[in-house]
Amino acid sequence: MWPRAVIHLDLDAFYASVEQLRRPELRGRPVIVGGGGPDHRRGVVSAASYEVRAFGVRSAMPLVTALRLCPTAVVLPVDFPAYRAASAQVFAIARGYTPQLEPASLDEAYLDVTGSQRRFGSPPAIAVEIRDRILAECGLHASFGVATSKTVAKIASEVRKPRGMVVVAPGEEAAFLAPLPLRALPGLGPAAETALSGLGASTLGQLAALPEDAVRRRLGEAASRSLLRRARGIDDAAVTVPGRPKSVSREETFVEDVGDRRLLEDRLRQLAADVGRRLRQGGWTAATVTVKLRDSRFVTSSRQRTLAAPVDADRLIAAAALELFAAAWQGQPLRLLGVGTSALADAGQLDLLDPEVERESRLDRTLDDLRRRFGDRAPHRGASAPGLRDLDWRGDDLRR
Repeated sequence: MWPRAVIHLDLDAFYASVEQLRRPELRGRPVIVGGGGPDHRRGVVSAASYEVRAFGVRSAMPLVTALRLCPTAVVLPVDFPAYRAASAQVFAIARGYTPQLEPASLDEAYLDVTGSQRRFGSPPAIAVEIRDRILAECGLHASFGVATSKTVAKIASEVRKPRGMVVVAPGEEAAFLAPLPLRALPGLGPAAETALSGLGASTLGQLAALPEDAVRRRLGEAASRSLLRRARGIDDAAVTVPGRPKSVSREETFVEDVGDRRLLEDRLRQLAADVGRRLRQGGWTAATVTVKLRDSRFVTSSRQRTLAAPVDADRLIAAAALELFAAAWQGQPLRLLGVGTSALADAGQLDLLDPEVERESRLDRTLDDLRRRFGDRAPHRGASAPGLRDLDWRGDDLRR
């Protein structure tokens, strides 16, 4: 029995793997998932299959650069609904072994299996069983790290990707971490690496051996304490089951800059409708609406407004977004447009004293139900027309 057992599950090349699973003819071929239209002038790589990574292609790389490295790569648009469905299927398997599951993103999660050992066996055995079931039932490969903490489990899952399984037994944490480079530690960025190299540290073992006061002078009290503890394999952060997110947002990067006010306002309504649907799916309302704009020079601006009452209705979110847009937009062509909501509350707290809020919410929930039953043939508002792509590049903010 491990005193504490955490598994870090990390799906390998997730977006690209889902696309190869949906399109068997792409298996074994270099695949890039990204956006930017047919000329690829605007897009970046969101995900790269391992076949295309062999050419040096990496996520966040401009598509034009990626295609220069691998001209034969197949480029596919991002399809978040498909990835969410695949992620939900994987996480449902994992939740069969423990209710303590903390998603870190669509393709990775932490599992606390300390209390699962009597029923399912040792933590490594649980990880192996989950790995095999994900492959058999979902057709996806994953890498696993098994350790006594979130930090060590995450680092372990990265060591032998893809399809890796690394177990760090209790008491072996410091020895496992010692030879690894500083950047292997989550949260240790380039600035901290430069500061620590000035103290002669290039590995986690060397960092762990440094005097605390020397690290404190370089990095400050909070950062030095956190980095030193985790470099020594000490991390008592809990695996936290997420609750209500802090925000829900949707945004789109256009293939070509858009300067037509009518088109921008129409797109704003559609993004607001997508935000509204996500709020209603989660059973939440929002009291604050934000609009985000980015022009061709990459200058980003945003405006936000707190409403008189929390809402979840498409039209009310869109009305606030349009007012904010009118105040923020100076007529310049835009590269990106986004709508966000925050200050979320449970839908049970909806202000039913406001007849408009109640009426609009009831109407949208009725339309949601019709769409679930009849798909695109169901009635819809103009702002909720079928065909709206899910363009939520950030996802819901699940920070607590």
